Amino acid sequence: MKDRKRGTFSGKLGYVLATAGSAVGLGNIWRFPYLAAKYGGGVFLLIYILLAVTFGYAMIISETALGRMTGKSPIGAFRSFGGGKLIQAGGWLNALIPMIIVPYYSVIGGWVCRYLWGYLTGGAALMADEQMFTSFLASPVATEVSFLVFAALTMMVIFGGVENGIERVSRFMMPLLAVLTLVVVIFSVTRPGAMEGVRYFLIPDFHHFSLMTLVSALGQMFYSLSIAMGILITFGSYMKKDVDIEGTTIQVEIFDTLIAILAGLMVIPAVFSFSGGDAEALGKGPSLMFVTIPKVFEAMGGAWIGILFFALVLVAALTSSVSLAESACSTFEDELGWSRKKSAAVVSIILVGLGTFSCLGFNILSGLTPLGMDILTFFDFLTNSLMMPLAAIAICFLILRITGIEAISKEMHISSRFRREKVYIFVMRYLVIILLLVILVSSVLEAAGIIHI
Repeated sequence: MKDRKRGTFSGKLGYVLATAGSAVGLGNIWRFPYLAAKYGGGVFLLIYILLAVTFGYAMIISETALGRMTGKSPIGAFRSFGGGKLIQAGGWLNALIPMIIVPYYSVIGGWVCRYLWGYLTGGAALMADEQMFTSFLASPVATEVSFLVFAALTMMVIFGGVENGIERVSRFMMPLLAVLTLVVVIFSVTRPGAMEGVRYFLIPDFHHFSLMTLVSALGQMFYSLSIAMGILITFGSYMKKDVDIEGTTIQVEIFDTLIAILAGLMVIPAVFSFSGGDAEALGKGPSLMFVTIPKVFEAMGGAWIGILFFALVLVAALTSSVSLAESACSTFEDELGWSRKKSAAVVSIILVGLGTFSCLGFNILSGLTPLGMDILTFFDFLTNSLMMPLAAIAICFLILRITGIEAISKEMHISSRFRREKVYIFVMRYLVIILLLVILVSSVLEAAGIIHI
């Protein structure tokens, strides 16, 4: 097949903002605060940061370097090194994951659109009604329309391409996200009683530590940094050879972790102010954003803060969904030689088809419960708990057994001093596989009802 010209980022800033946009999503704004609230606050945060600068750093470096070395999306990158069908299956796994994630992720993005619209139209009291979320999910029309709005926003960017689409949107949205986050944080931490929440979240108390703190922090770090979703390999393939991989990786880590910390400061102090640190309120889990937080905003009399909060959640969700869709689109361009428009059109069809299926799982198809889960939760379990750990293991095996760590180091030294090379080698050789197996085993045990994360 004749090689086709690939899109590229214009430079370092474009790559950093796009990759940070990929990493900063619902994992930071939605998932991180409720896990931190539930599993020990400050001690959870400490463990998360330690994992991010070791495990997370090593995986981002690995995937980005593989992408830049080969100039290919996941399937082509794995194929470039040979290694037989088993190794190449790892490339297919990395390529398939975003195609499954982006549809159900866009469904949740649609929920965010619905809540933002509710606040914009003066429905703050309705948004705070606990039955609102339940009745919304039960309506196939309401969920589908909201989903399609979010999906359309995502695909508009993808049709624009790498520099004119993803990079241009990231340059606007990431600074906007940071500003909105700071505004909501200031509002949250200045509420009466909120400082108790700040202390709970920022100061480690090892009395709150448990094995589940470690397991949940590990899973969150894996989820938050866009590891093993095909995104980092794809974005690495768009990176120019003179861009410092290590420097950009550190910047992405810092920005992603900072937004996660700010998200915690948005949510946890507000819940403390509202509930006095009630354990039940802190342990609400996934419903924290769509049920508990609207109640908090209603009690505070701040309808405007609901607008700002769901606007920033929408920005975060959109930047991540764009990255997922781009990875899928790049696979079709590379493997089938399709044009950008044709690839984007096919990704749009997959997105609408599987996303609609997830929407209907809460109403018309609510009786369809694979492994006792609704359809969206099943897709989430399939990708995040099974496919992504296996895809990451495939990446590690490729590097350790086929390409050799030396090949990654050589690629890094083209544009980086690689100051943490010894850390990278140690983590890849001795820690990553163990931690990935912990994620995989704990996820299976959770699905079996043996443990609860």
